[in-house]
Formats: sequence, C-alpha cells, structure tokens
Amino acid sequence: MSKPSSSIAIIGGGIVGLATGLEFSKRFPGTSLSIIEKEPELARHQTGHNSGVIHSGIYYKPGSLKARLCVKGAEALVRFCQEHSVPYDICGKVVVAATKDELPRLEGLYVRGKHNGLQGLRMLCSQEILEIEPHAAGIQGIHVPSTGIVDYARVAEKYAELITAREGTIHLSHEVTGLKRNGASTVIETTQGPIHAKLVINCAGLQSDRISRLAKAELDLTIVPFRGEYYDIVPGKHHYLKGLIYPVPDPRFPFLGVHLTRRIGGGVEAGPNAVLALKREGYTKVSFRARDVFDYATFPGFWIMAAKYWRMSLSEYRRSWSKQAFVRALQRLMPEINSDDLVPNGAGVRAQALARNGTLMDDFHFVHTDGIVHVCNVPSPAATASLAIGEYIVDTVVKQQGANIGRLS
Repeated sequence: MSKPSSSIAIIGGGIVGLATGLEFSKRFPGTSLSIIEKEPELARHQTGHNSGVIHSGIYYKPGSLKARLCVKGAEALVRFCQEHSVPYDICGKVVVAATKDELPRLEGLYVRGKHNGLQGLRMLCSQEILEIEPHAAGIQGIHVPSTGIVDYARVAEKYAELITAREGTIHLSHEVTGLKRNGASTVIETTQGPIHAKLVINCAGLQSDRISRLAKAELDLTIVPFRGEYYDIVPGKHHYLKGLIYPVPDPRFPFLGVHLTRRIGGGVEAGPNAVLALKREGYTKVSFRARDVFDYATFPGFWIMAAKYWRMSLSEYRRSWSKQAFVRALQRLMPEINSDDLVPNGAGVRAQALARNGTLMDDFHFVHTDGIVHVCNVPSPAATASLAIGEYIVDTVVKQQGANIGRLS
C-alpha cells in the first residue's frame, strides 16, 4: 500500500490550522492538502472553549502582529459569516474603569484603539455607561461598537467544509509522534501511520512547542497552560446585559480579566479567570499530568515568571476555588450580580508561550525550519484573527519559497 502524501500538511485542526488550510486551498487550487488532527473531532480544545468574542483590536500594541491581524481578521471574519450564513452579532462592548487609578490605563486603551484604526470609539462618563449598559458600574468607560460574538466551533466547521469541498483531506485521530526531513519532503509519523508532505505548518496549539521540538527547531520558549473557568448567568438575569462588559486590563499580564459576555446561541457567560493548569488539556481543577508540569517546571523562565507574578497567581487561584471571590470581581462591573446568579459552566485552556527570560510572550510568534512553519504563540485574539493569520502564513511561505512555490503542486 502506498503511503499517504500531500503537498501541504497542517498539523492541528483548530481554527488557526483550518483557516490556514482554507487560505492555501484558495491560493493554490488543485494542490493536495491534509489537515492532521490528533482528536476524533475538530476544534476540540482552544477553538471550542472560549468566550466567542469577535475582538476589535483595541488592546494590542500598535504595529504588532496582534493589532494588525486582529483588525484585519475581524473584518474578514464578519464578511465570511455573512457569505456563509454563520450567525454572528456585532453587539458592541463597554470597557469600564471602576477606580480612579484605572483611568490612565483606560485613556491609553482609547489611544491604542485610535492608532489601530478602530471606528466609532467613544469615551463615556458614568451616566453614558448606564445608557448603554443600564446595570453596569464604572466612573468612566469606552464604548467599542465593533466588538461582536460568534460561535468559533461553528466557524471552524465551515472552514473545514470548504477545505473538503476543494478536495482537501482531514485526518482525525492522527496524533503526530515524529517529524523527519527527507530530501525535499517531511515524513510526519502519526499513530495511524506516516504522511509525507513537501510543506508542513505546525498549528498544534497546546502541543505546538512539542511538535516544534520533534522537528529539532531551536526554541527559546515553552507552552504554559492557563485554565480559564466560566460561569453561566441564570436566565432570570440575562436582561442585565445588553452587549459585553470588560474591565480595564492590567498591562503587565496578557489576560483581559473576568468579564461578562452574551453568547450567540443565547445565554450570558461570566469569566474567564486565568489559573496555571497542571495539565495542558486539563479542564477541571483536579486535572493533572506529570509530564506537563515537569516540562514547564524545568524550563528556566518558569521560575522567573513565578517570582514576578506570584501575587496575581494567588488572586487567580482564589477566584478559582472561591465562588464568592469570583463574584466580587464581577461586581466591580455589575454590582447587582450575586452568587446565586452564577452556575458553573466548564473551562478552557489557553496555550501561552513563555520565553526563557520569564516573559509571557505577548505578540503572535512564528518560527521557521526547513520545510516547516511553526505557529508558536497565537493566543487570543487568534480566533478573531484566524483568516488574517492564515493569509499571513501563506504570504510568508510564498515570500520564502519564491520561484519554488510552484513545486508544491
């Protein structure tokens, strides 16, 4: 029996891997394309466990990949949803400052949003906040009208449909166990047998650093998993929220803080927090895998990070184990919320790259080895930016391959 082969193989069936595959299928029709996913279904991890927010780009440093690709990707995502009848809602968001010491950061956010080209941003006084969100609290705020909501698992499903319609192949339950460059192609060893490819894109999310090391890529980072826990707001209190309400984030951390979000399928959600997880794909408080803890605990940057952020870590653990502590964080945004209004609703795990110097990497990060592109750090807003990230990766490949790009087919 002949071994499966593709011109292009993408490791990872989450939204970034699928968006990248979709872009390749559009740019190079007729080129054989494979999506390799270790789970029995697509979008099993980060794509299927998030807040479902279409981010505007207000948070990200002007000129960064996050800023550029989020703004571009949000526009592309909305067009995609319109063209393919995927439900979405541009419901807007209010970022609220609860105390005076948050006001300089709020103003900084507004300036960033303007630099990033966001339209319709408006500074709000406390009364204007209430006109948009009658149950919110804040001394000042920003209205971000371009923020929206969508079901990213459904978006990913549509990406996959289009890939298969263009004769791409999706290999489920194929866990990658080895990568070896063999002349002009790469042999991808999987639990279901080898797959050969001329070009490989590593979009493995929570496992991306491990896939990179299988390819002997020189990495100065490791993936650290952060679990984010959610609560549902009981139906009787859904009317409290018109759109989305966010706090002013602490710029020292790459997390946005506990917030209130409407869901596209109905319902209102609160969260997530950001707790160091003891398992890369561990969705409960007691999830544990020794290898996962060993990998980050033996990485030099981990202990630098731990010394720097221990106070924040304690606060996050307190919110994880104490429902009342979680409620207090929400009451800074909406004082009428109480403990009886919240029902536990699962968790997600974020793949966060940690540098050797102890820095939690803020921007998107890509590493290139012979015949392989490694997508090493694409946390939020990667789902929003997925189409733009896919385009960026394909542009990079085209630029690097030059006249050789035709050989992919």
